[in-house]
Amino acid sequence: MTAKTGDMTIDREATGLPEDNAKRRQILKGARTVFRAKGFDGASMEVIAKEAGVSKGTLYVYFSSKETLFEALILEERLGQAEVMQEVLVSRADIASDLKRIGHQYLKKMAKPDKLSTLRMVIGAAEKFPQFGSLLYEAGPCRGRRELGLFLQERINRGDIQPCDTEFAAGQFLDLCVSGILRRLLLNAGPQPDDAEIDANVDAAVKVFLAAYGT
Repeated sequence: MTAKTGDMTIDREATGLPEDNAKRRQILKGARTVFRAKGFDGASMEVIAKEAGVSKGTLYVYFSSKETLFEALILEERLGQAEVMQEVLVSRADIASDLKRIGHQYLKKMAKPDKLSTLRMVIGAAEKFPQFGSLLYEAGPCRGRRELGLFLQERINRGDIQPCDTEFAAGQFLDLCVSGILRRLLLNAGPQPDDAEIDANVDAAVKVFLAAYGT
């Protein structure tokens, strides 16, 4: 059974609608390893099946094509999104403290090697399959801006920041948090940030953001 999303026909298996199970997770783990090592074009269903420790027949029972399998990996990013926003929405801390908590968690998440590998994997396939980039963009950056926007709206209501386009402001804050670090890591042009660099980057992001939007 299939469903339509944008320009692509998506198998139900790829969306995670069927009940998850150990075999499906086993296949996704193997596919992730292969796609990260070989890229989308370099990977084959035969190699993925071998890496996952299943037969090709079993692989096709769960995923009808390499595209649907790749898409399933992207959609897993949605399940891995941090839940910090639920906590800060009810927080009574000052806004600078909450923004620092959000910024620290976001930067640490974006700097993780597995997260960087996923971003590189999707970027490598996005020119040929732009729908993959759109899926990750919606599951990651767009969702993050919406959730942070809810927090900012609550802080507007409390009088902590000025009225603004909350999703736009949220995107600016998240970009400030990773500024100078994420590009370096994506290009594998330098080391992982240590705690001191993360602290400095996030503190600067909070300072700039509150200078623009604070009351």
